[in-house]
Amino acid sequence: MTAPHLPKVAGIDSPVPAPAHTSAPVAPSALAGEHTGPARAASALPAPATGPPDEPALSPLALNALVQDRLAGWIYDLTTLQELTERLARTGTLDDALHELLRAGSTLVGARRGLVTLRPDDGLAPPVTIGLGLGRSDLGHIETIPRPPPPRPLPRRSPSYGQLLDDLPPVGDRSGTAHPDIAGEDGLDPRHREVAARLGYAASYAVPLESDPPSGSEDATGRLGAAVWLYDEPAEPTERQRHLIGLYCGYATEHLARLVELTRARETIATLREELLPSRLPRVAGVRLAVRHRPGPRGGGAWYDALPLPEGALGLAVGGITGSGPSAVAAMGRLRASLRAYAVMEGEDPVAVLSDLELLLRLTEPARAATALFAYCETVEDPLTGDRARKVVLAGAGHCPPLIIGDHRTEYVETSLSAPLGMLACWEAPSVEIEPAPGETLLFYSDGLLHRTGEAMDRAFTRLHKAAASVPQALRHDPDAIADHVLRAVLPPERPEEPLAGAAGAEPERDRAAAGALTAAAAATGGDSGEDVILLVAHFE
Repeated sequence: MTAPHLPKVAGIDSPVPAPAHTSAPVAPSALAGEHTGPARAASALPAPATGPPDEPALSPLALNALVQDRLAGWIYDLTTLQELTERLARTGTLDDALHELLRAGSTLVGARRGLVTLRPDDGLAPPVTIGLGLGRSDLGHIETIPRPPPPRPLPRRSPSYGQLLDDLPPVGDRSGTAHPDIAGEDGLDPRHREVAARLGYAASYAVPLESDPPSGSEDATGRLGAAVWLYDEPAEPTERQRHLIGLYCGYATEHLARLVELTRARETIATLREELLPSRLPRVAGVRLAVRHRPGPRGGGAWYDALPLPEGALGLAVGGITGSGPSAVAAMGRLRASLRAYAVMEGEDPVAVLSDLELLLRLTEPARAATALFAYCETVEDPLTGDRARKVVLAGAGHCPPLIIGDHRTEYVETSLSAPLGMLACWEAPSVEIEPAPGETLLFYSDGLLHRTGEAMDRAFTRLHKAAASVPQALRHDPDAIADHVLRAVLPPERPEEPLAGAAGAEPERDRAAAGALTAAAAATGGDSGEDVILLVAHFE
């Protein structure tokens, strides 16, 4: 009978040669090979034939069993790769992806510990090193291993990844490098053996993280980084394990490259946004300021401002522009700069400031709309009694009303209902004047603060009001403490994902506490709303 021909499955080439079309039985050596699938252990297979050509032949039934056993092993390998790559694909940050890469590689090569280093060839990002089962001190010990001279001239743009990874093949060769017995291997630096003994590993296997070159490109593809796994005992991966880790790392490199580019884009937008917003809050007599700002993941157009004006006055503004990404951030910067100019020229009339801003927006940003709230704060003296009082004149264009907190009241300032800027042919709305008493506080905020609660707007407004009313009396004279308390009460607590920008001089502990609160509504909404959160606090002494 004719023996069946084993198929080629998902890029895993069969080590079994196709049998000749003959009725002669097939020798067992044709089907020998390593297999650790669920059906049988590799030790259960016949050993490769090394004797004379007249070795015993397999019966058709035994041959069929061996074929099924080998196919079961391939299916097991494919299932494992699918599960591991799906877990990697679900990671959304570079740090999570690197940890998942180390855990998956540890499963595939049978090692307990490892480390991965990213150092893109373009040099546009600092190197990143993460360990699995290795602490900071362990990584520090590894860094003390002297780097050996390269055995061959290194190609241009080929970076060094660390002492354990310096002997990788040149760019273009994705095969790994094994040190199966570090203690007994000749040619290794004595410091390498000393560190291995100190950390308790006896062997290592390193692989490059290298992606395919662009289609039609003649340039050699660059390396993104490398990974190494450490064995507690002398060992090295089998051919099957090398093949599986090679397939997995090929996919992982593509995923990591996308996350590197995404991380760079987010960092660029964050840097641009921070440069376009106030670097520190001004100091004005009689007013203490604090701010909490958390950008959305896509780079939203929310902004705030606080600028000293002539005659000891203070201008406070908060707003947002439609859109997200770099273009929205740039438009936000232009809008904020324009408002500052109008505030200096005619800040005592907030309606005039917003009217000029609306005209500019229609002429220069016709495809965008914006919300804005501008407040002009000044100290006035009663001509009869000589008493001095703080007066705030404000106007809003489609923005949420500020909230005033005091010993005897906690209420929203009733601003006139008005459309956002750029929505109507001509914007106009009356201003509102209030006189905050000494010890009272005004809260200005972005609508992202309400949206990140995950609730309807009426419920979100109620939640913010309750949070402001619940500020303890002992904290009501500290704007930083007020901001932190309100954010913790309004937004569901969650582990902070990124630092929170605070007022200049604010305590880092308070910023970290507010950052935990500002990871808002991911649990309530099933994910980040993507909007910027801004809370600007002005306390009147």
